[in-house]
Amino acid sequence: MAPLLAELLLLPPDCEILLVDCPGSRELVQNCHPPDSLLQRHQLRRLEAEQGRAHQMNLGAKAARGEFLWFLHADSRLSPWLIQQLFEGLRAAPDGLHFFRLQFDNDGQGPMEINSLGAHLRSAWLGVPFGDQGFCLRRELFDSLGGYDETAPYGEDHLLLWAARRRRISLCYHPAVLGTSARKYRQAGWGRLTLRYQIYWIKQALPQYWRCLRGR
Repeated sequence: MAPLLAELLLLPPDCEILLVDCPGSRELVQNCHPPDSLLQRHQLRRLEAEQGRAHQMNLGAKAARGEFLWFLHADSRLSPWLIQQLFEGLRAAPDGLHFFRLQFDNDGQGPMEINSLGAHLRSAWLGVPFGDQGFCLRRELFDSLGGYDETAPYGEDHLLLWAARRRRISLCYHPAVLGTSARKYRQAGWGRLTLRYQIYWIKQALPQYWRCLRGR
């Protein structure tokens, strides 16, 4: 999280930053001290949520005061080019769902470049990004989609994407790279975790795709 906190300085000073933790990440968040320059430039608040990523993100969205919501994972990595594309994209398509090209860091195990390429092809060809690609959308749009599904056992970001597709909301895929940690592949094993994720998203996507075809 420490690298992300430093990189958030790339945001304009009028941006609000919310850090939402849960029991599993509370110690990590509390031990990360934002740079003084970040505290001086931005409105920064910390919130505590119950266990569950969907609940965390919904809580942050409810507490946010801005017009747009940008959901980032704690291990996300930003760049000036990414921030530039984000704001240009919001100006060009304020009612779209914006996201970025995912690239895994070299802290994992196995050929992570295959996973990065797979995320790119899935986003560019199938229009199916995931939340670690930095979803950004207008808060009114987020509310109209019902937020993240807190009852889903997994894939709440995936379900939000399909809700947007059913509403024919523009999906805005930006080429700037958003980095993310690959350490979970080292912990669980590259082949095992890659296969598990593919099964999960395809299993969840098929009924959602059918709903889109039926216009529901």
